[in-house]
Amino acid sequence: MNYNVSSKSIRQISQELEISIEQIKSVISLLDSGNTIPFIARYRKEKTGGLDENQLRDLAEKISYHAKLEEKIDTTKEKIAAQDKLTPELEKKLEEAKSLQEVEDIYYPYKPRRETRADKAEARGLKPLAKVIWKQELNLTDLKNKAEKFVDPDQDVSSLKEALTGAKDILADKIASDPELKALSRQRYWQQASITSEVKEAEIDEKGVYEQYYDFTQPIKNIPPFRVLAMNRGEEEGVLKVKIDPPEESIIKRLSREIIKKNSPLKNLLKEIIDDAFNRLLGPALEREARSELTEKAAEHARKVFADNLEALLLQRPLPDKVIMGIDPAFRTGCKIAIVDRESNVLKTTEIYPHAPQKKWDQAKKTIKELVADHEVDVIACGNGTASQETEELLNELNLDASQKIPYTIVDEAGASVYSASELASEELPDLDVSLRGAVSIARRLQDPLAEHVKIDPRSVGVGLYQHDLDNKALLEELEVVVESVVNRVGVNLNTASPALLAYVAGINSGQSKKICDFREKKGAFTTREQLRSVKGVGPATFKQAAGFLRIYSEEDPLARTPIHPESYSIAERVLAKVDFEPPDLLTVAQEQEFTEKLSELKGNPGNLAQELEVGLPTLKDILAALQAPDRDPRDEVPPPIFRTGVMDLTDLEVGSIMQGTVRNVGDFGAFVDIGLKIDGLVHISELADHYVEDPSQILRPGDIIKVKVLDVDERRERISLSCKAL
Repeated sequence: MNYNVSSKSIRQISQELEISIEQIKSVISLLDSGNTIPFIARYRKEKTGGLDENQLRDLAEKISYHAKLEEKIDTTKEKIAAQDKLTPELEKKLEEAKSLQEVEDIYYPYKPRRETRADKAEARGLKPLAKVIWKQELNLTDLKNKAEKFVDPDQDVSSLKEALTGAKDILADKIASDPELKALSRQRYWQQASITSEVKEAEIDEKGVYEQYYDFTQPIKNIPPFRVLAMNRGEEEGVLKVKIDPPEESIIKRLSREIIKKNSPLKNLLKEIIDDAFNRLLGPALEREARSELTEKAAEHARKVFADNLEALLLQRPLPDKVIMGIDPAFRTGCKIAIVDRESNVLKTTEIYPHAPQKKWDQAKKTIKELVADHEVDVIACGNGTASQETEELLNELNLDASQKIPYTIVDEAGASVYSASELASEELPDLDVSLRGAVSIARRLQDPLAEHVKIDPRSVGVGLYQHDLDNKALLEELEVVVESVVNRVGVNLNTASPALLAYVAGINSGQSKKICDFREKKGAFTTREQLRSVKGVGPATFKQAAGFLRIYSEEDPLARTPIHPESYSIAERVLAKVDFEPPDLLTVAQEQEFTEKLSELKGNPGNLAQELEVGLPTLKDILAALQAPDRDPRDEVPPPIFRTGVMDLTDLEVGSIMQGTVRNVGDFGAFVDIGLKIDGLVHISELADHYVEDPSQILRPGDIIKVKVLDVDERRERISLSCKAL
């Protein structure tokens, strides 16, 4: 990514983001030196003025945009200069442009294009006549007399009408191409235009997915992104006809005020030209531009919603120190079972066939009961795909019969099949059939959602809306940023992490992650962070970026269990000495209360201590926090999964019932909640709270456990309406 921008751009960015010029220059220097954003956010706070990771990513994106803008300005000047048309005025306009769109508008009249009606008219020598009309100095009679002189069959102008028509074409093109007139029109277009849709082929829409758009209109300035994407999808599927209803009269009046001079003798003629310019050229161009921009902004928003949901999914609370049975349910091919131990190692795999056509119900119950006893299973994780509810009935019946119930929960299995067929799964589980790997993944994603989900293409985790309509590359880039952010926020156990997980640690790529795992397998567990330097391919730069995010639980490197970077070990040791402790004391629990109390006293006046230790105050505060809670995991603040007690069918739901559910997905229009059925219920944005909610993600995130009330059940469309109000 290019971070080379001018001082002018830096000043503009400073104003736009309200970040000082010094901070921006410092961040640019750090990025140009190869530092990753997670590293800068965590370990270079003194240099950035404490900018957090989100601020840094926004800043990096803004810097990159301005770099593209400057490059676009330079190339545009070169292209216009090559035509010998670059005037000082035009150059100044380009230099003052503040957006790529503005540069594009300025370049439009000089852009190579297919021959237009205006081009043909100019080729026939009618440009001087167009200039006469534009000056508006002659009356219509005198103009016609002037136009007669342009009638020349040799120039393919055989009549007065053809001469005037050609001149009008030239002026219509001039109006439609003028950057300032286009900007005025665009502004009014976005303020007053509406997007409309009507039904085209209702028969295609069997479940009425697009019913609300059969006769729909809304101003483009406030249509929500999800509606744009829904209408696009309906149009693509042939269900809807979508168009934009422009403020034609308003824009034409505005253009007329700019173009037609007071008491112009050619007022009516110019009005005809302006009408033609809008209806034939400017209007269609603005509609294409608006549809494109609406879609682009909707896609950008959808990517952000997907990213926010993915972050919540990855930050779901792990279930450590449990033996877990994973069940990948199915009908004809049978349910696949895998049991993993507390370290995620596979203990046992098998299959059961409780459903049609085999219907070995009792045998399936017996098998599960024996496996639970033999392997001391703590909890069962059942996938939510095909035959999930029927398999849940099996587990429920098993619990009714058993003297000691085995807790079970439903796990979103989105992406499990993708993982099962992947090269990574083949490397991790070479002795298992593809069909059984899915059950392993389901068990592991309950045990540690982050460690397992990073093995899957983030686009396949099932927490986005309309993701199939989004640009795959752009979506993947945004989601991978989220995964990187979460992985580094949580930290990674260097001795248990998979190559897939290590590859998301700041500074480590996929090749290095495999070398680290190979080194660990050959040499044994890492006992110090410094040992990472011994891995071939891990140089000083990689070590600097990654070390603080890697965790090791050993007596040889007690500080490695904390997010304290090795470069700050000496500071941490001096802090510990201040309270009469040493790094090995971090491994003992007996002194925890005394230790915490003494550190709290130091935290009371960190400024003086920072001066004494000659360390930046932000770094010192982070060190004190890390020492006080060395094993802190941000995921511990998230509620644990819901364990089931029974099963239901859609017909069992009663309006008014109060239920508990797990939020599976959050969109602009509300949240989807798993209440124990094949389909999730929807809490519409208007039912999220007793007060107005602008953004559902401010109220709920995937993984949240909430109470809901059933408002409506639509069996035909398989839709459940829920509410969170006053619960």
